[in-house]
Amino acid sequence: MPTPIAEIEGIVGRKVRRDISRLVAFARGNLERAAQSIADHPSPHIGIVCGFFVRHAEPPSPETDGLNGMGQLAAGFIEAGIPVTVITDAPCAKAVWAVTGVLPGRVALEVVSVDPDAVRSLRGRLESAEQPLTHLIAIERCSLGADGRAHREHGWDISDDTAPLDYLFEDDGWSSPWTTIGIGDGGNEIGMGVLPREIIEEDIPNGALVAARTGADHLIVSGVANWGAYGLLGAVASLRPDLAPRLLKHFHAQSEHDVLTAAVTIGQAIDDSRVDRLGQLQMTIDRLPLDDHIDIIESITAVLSQSS
Repeated sequence: MPTPIAEIEGIVGRKVRRDISRLVAFARGNLERAAQSIADHPSPHIGIVCGFFVRHAEPPSPETDGLNGMGQLAAGFIEAGIPVTVITDAPCAKAVWAVTGVLPGRVALEVVSVDPDAVRSLRGRLESAEQPLTHLIAIERCSLGADGRAHREHGWDISDDTAPLDYLFEDDGWSSPWTTIGIGDGGNEIGMGVLPREIIEEDIPNGALVAARTGADHLIVSGVANWGAYGLLGAVASLRPDLAPRLLKHFHAQSEHDVLTAAVTIGQAIDDSRVDRLGQLQMTIDRLPLDDHIDIIESITAVLSQSS
């Protein structure tokens, strides 16, 4: 019989449109390992990297995927007394800031320009902070590819709109002092660099170009990137029943609605940007209605309730 975390991993890894079954299979077990690294730490400080800017939109804005994942993780950790630092770049700042405004407490918010030197400067500040990060989680954050450029799934080069926050995970001659976790759904996100390249090239359109080169200690692959963040929160709660009521206090439909509303109406986050159409301001994530994402939250909650 599968463990609760294995059940959660199955819930968040379900197929949406693309067949990412081989990506999911390769990453299986990482949800528990990532959660265990947080649950076992005596004094965690969680960094969350998010924001995926899309110029091909009305208005040009970051997409909704990743924002609710950040919001749910941050809300849970805040309630559990775990400090959170949210990190993004200037093009995504408004939407990320909007989400932090509906959280149940304060987070540190770091915003950098798209200049690589700005990222490395931030890295230095994070390393020398009085309370350094212990974990850094990327949710739906575009990675540099093999050519050193960031690419959308269509193959479009988006480097001019995307800070290489990869350098907070790995860099030439530098290794991160914090545990790194990558969450994604498409092969071009930070963390996916640990996947065998042939899986991305064979299973993902334009995979040879868009495949991420940046890896992570733990890779979580999910049908929608936000779902991987929900799974991580649920997995930590499963491992820390003493903290579970606080971790899950805001893990419900109303909170999910409030975060997405702030992202769209205040932060102008968009969805459904394709080659043949501009992304739009709408209350969807990865083209799926809000109720579909609430169903994932409720499914995870049901697993945790049955196991408690």
